[in-house]
Amino acid sequence: MQLDVFQTLADPTRRRIVEALRHGEQQVGDVVASAGVHQSGVSRHLRILTEAGFVTMRPDGQRRLYALRPGPFKELEAWVDQYRTLWEARLDRFGAALESRQRRTRARSKPQ
Repeated sequence: MQLDVFQTLADPTRRRIVEALRHGEQQVGDVVASAGVHQSGVSRHLRILTEAGFVTMRPDGQRRLYALRPGPFKELEAWVDQYRTLWEARLDRFGAALESRQRRTRARSKPQ
């Protein structure tokens, strides 16, 4: 089962796990403590995140260390960048309207 980037991150538990791993490589027990989910749930979600390419696992003796991979996040950034001009244009229009309103307010409040 291959999930796309948005389906993968749609689950709040997986987002908590990603947030926990944002601080660096961790063992499952550390992720369990950070995410507030039982070990079996964390393991299942880590498997999904690994299959989707968000997470890598590195064996270190008896331990398995999990870390985020940058690739899917770059993919997300590229997708969001396509829409950045849309919201920036709206913010620019909002800023211009706000400035215009502030100028009118100051003009009305000047003593005559």
